[in-house]
Amino acid sequence: MEFGLQFFPDVGPDEKSAQQYWNECLDLVDLCDELGYAQVRTVEHYFEPYGGYSPSPHVFLTAASQRTSKARLLTGAVLPIFNHPLKIAGEIGMLDAISNGRLDCGFGRAFLPHEFQRFDRSMDDSRARFNEGVEAVRRLLEEENVTFNGQFHRFSNVTSLPRPTQKPRPPFWVAALGTPASMEAAGKNGFNLMLVAFAGPQMQEAIGAYREAWQQAEHPSEGKIALGFHMFCHQDREEAHRIAKPNIDAYFKSLVSAAEQDSGWGAGASSRDYPEYSGYLDALRAASFDSLLDGGTIWVGTPDDIRQQISGYAAEVGGFSTASLQVNFHLISETDAAASMRLFAQEVIPAF
Repeated sequence: MEFGLQFFPDVGPDEKSAQQYWNECLDLVDLCDELGYAQVRTVEHYFEPYGGYSPSPHVFLTAASQRTSKARLLTGAVLPIFNHPLKIAGEIGMLDAISNGRLDCGFGRAFLPHEFQRFDRSMDDSRARFNEGVEAVRRLLEEENVTFNGQFHRFSNVTSLPRPTQKPRPPFWVAALGTPASMEAAGKNGFNLMLVAFAGPQMQEAIGAYREAWQQAEHPSEGKIALGFHMFCHQDREEAHRIAKPNIDAYFKSLVSAAEQDSGWGAGASSRDYPEYSGYLDALRAASFDSLLDGGTIWVGTPDDIRQQISGYAAEVGGFSTASLQVNFHLISETDAAASMRLFAQEVIPAF
């Protein structure tokens, strides 16, 4: 198992400026090579404290590429529904060059109704726009003189520049909540998979469906799976819980607040592309530090606690390739996050 860092802002200007937030993130990226963190990842979201400081994953990962020479850089995830494939492909080629071929390209469908509303996109177009956007980007990276006639995008005889440094292109990843259709499509297409541990108790089934689809498609080797976790490691369990608990609870409060923005959530709940979202939102409302810790979907405590949490969760879901760790969630200070990263690297990573 590899361990990486995931930066997911959940603060607004009244709590922490974007300047402070991103500078703290880059300082933590500075520790990757020394401590053995193998991946750096960030998200694409807009407008609200939940994710809103990160409208462009490629911008942050370009900066991060200059602070680590070893870690892979994962967009977790770019949202094709809000971006033109010609722009995505060009930015991928540029970042792949700047990072000397260390980019992994993650794509997602988006899920927050307020973003669809503000970009004037229908949630019922989510899957179709995702599939078309990813396919257009794939062709632009793998081929030259591309002509594409889709439902949403059309272009003729285009060669995207810069050409990818990795051949034929960087690896593709897909972000999903765990629905069977998403799992099967990712496996069938030979894409790696990004999941969020707290998204639901069906994780074992989701991972199994992905692996079965991968094998049925007869892809070589096996697909990689990255799961996201909040992590805080401290030699004192009570202190770890004291620091992490209010910040975990605040993170989920910001997530629920973003999901509830505007009456669009009601439309999302009945959307054909999001048939189970009302239940998903109910689960988020019910989530708390204690319930997440009991379920093994956050890793908080002493090194020994966390070793047991990782072993138990990995065994429960059938294993995965990478743990993407949120280490500075909400208002956890850079000092506390760095100390947690160091202790985790010294006393947890070697066990895996």
